[in-house]
Amino acid sequence: MRIAQEEIFGPVLSVLTYRDEDEAVRIANDSVYGLNGAVYTGDVERGIRIARRIRTGTVEVNGSPAGFLAPMGGFKSSGIGREAGPEGIAGYTESKSISVPAGYADRVDGWRSA
Repeated sequence: MRIAQEEIFGPVLSVLTYRDEDEAVRIANDSVYGLNGAVYTGDVERGIRIARRIRTGTVEVNGSPAGFLAPMGGFKSSGIGREAGPEGIAGYTESKSISVPAGYADRVDGWRSA
């Protein structure tokens, strides 16, 4: 159904039935989008196991928000990259590796040897 395939913003609730966890995850993942998902359950550990299988950038278990320091972003056609958290900052940094002769790094302040 279209309502289960697209990113619909606003106060919308669609209710779909499923036979088991595998089918529920299959329905959740059957979209070209993957911004946010939610799992509601009486068993939080089970909810976490299911959340790990859902292909969205954020999955809230029992309505728990991810928080402002968590990386935000989607999977698939719901965006590229992440905002916030260390993953969001990584896009603005450049890493560099410098190789030096064995033993040299131990003699220079501020260097770490591998």
